Amino acid sequence: MSPPVLGPADLAAVDAALAPADSERLACYPGDRTDRQPVHTVYVPADRFTADLAPRWGAAAQAALAKDAPGPAHLAAVLGWPEAEVAAVWDAVVAKLASEPIEDLRVDLEDGYGSRPDEVEDVDAVAAGRAIAAAVRGGTAPPYLGLRFKSLEGGTRRRGLRSLDLVLGALLAETALPEGWVVTLPKVTSVAQVTAMVDVCERLERGYGLAAGALRFEIQVETPQAVLLPDGSAGVARMVQAADGRCTGLHFGTYDYTAALGIAGGFQALDHPAADHAKAVLQLAAAGTGVRVSDGSTNLVPSGDRATVHAGWARHARLVRRALERGFYQGWDLHPAQLPTRYLATYLFFRTDLGSLGGRLGRYLAGPGGADGAVLDEPATAQALAAFLLRGMRCGAVSAAEVRELTRVDPDAVAALAARRVG
Repeated sequence: MSPPVLGPADLAAVDAALAPADSERLACYPGDRTDRQPVHTVYVPADRFTADLAPRWGAAAQAALAKDAPGPAHLAAVLGWPEAEVAAVWDAVVAKLASEPIEDLRVDLEDGYGSRPDEVEDVDAVAAGRAIAAAVRGGTAPPYLGLRFKSLEGGTRRRGLRSLDLVLGALLAETALPEGWVVTLPKVTSVAQVTAMVDVCERLERGYGLAAGALRFEIQVETPQAVLLPDGSAGVARMVQAADGRCTGLHFGTYDYTAALGIAGGFQALDHPAADHAKAVLQLAAAGTGVRVSDGSTNLVPSGDRATVHAGWARHARLVRRALERGFYQGWDLHPAQLPTRYLATYLFFRTDLGSLGGRLGRYLAGPGGADGAVLDEPATAQALAAFLLRGMRCGAVSAAEVRELTRVDPDAVAALAARRVG
């Protein structure tokens, strides 16, 4: 065998040439997070929010089931799903509605609240901040919560920032900033608005004595400019980088976005091709950055007579399952009766082919000697399998004991593989 032509000096030269690109890539793409991601975000108008809202929603969701689908056979028939599968997770869904019905909450001072006189919104903002503090102190607050304020567009900018300031001040006057606190920046139309939001966070942190970086925000993607800027670049990709590490998520706004494209009201929907295109751009922009993507909402809620409730459940469950299959692990819920189908669809998704997927990961982790299955998984696929099982554990669909039995390794090893950078 002839010796290699490239010597140490040649390899060092290549390393030196690529060092800036390596550093830039690591800075822009630190890797996906593996901590818990809520399966949904619930939006509630600020003037309707009370400290006991989460348990009230849970009770309302259970009442909806008792009235229109009192057992797994009833709901399975409504959804057209196998009764045995629904029955297998039924108790877990009911327990979830009782113990933690809302995982992520936004007190809404934007579209869900509307435009009101300044003196009215001032009062509602302060009351909302106090109610959030009461929920935190009383143990009824969801693990993730925050505020959606009016956009940084010229016509609403000062009103939105005033409300954000008032809510935060009222909250911090009574309790510490909740660990899961995040705010939603809606109707973003320029990278400059994201840069300005970073500046606002810094000013608020200094003003309220918070630690640097304590305030984080989501970018709500509901304008064409957020997807495609005038120069043809993807707006969200530049916005994520402009957020300087403060952006936690990209949340799709179904109806504002599709309306802005001229889609008729009767056809605006989560599964419209235009919505799918936008969400695919969001996925590309967020991949590897640690920023998460959330699907939007459906405005056809399961409320009214039994036929309407059943139709709403069937549509919601289908859309939740569709989103999960496409890699969107979070969505919006706007009504308590959407909670049963949110958790049912989510739990069933993570339990589908659980034994097969867990076995594949176990064989991969066992090394070459254990690769006797029908699928030979590459490192990236094994990492995706680990991330899938980890998400299943995080949301309560799969137990740690099940993961240990399927993979024959400790769940911590699964979590470590899910967090490992590939490439």
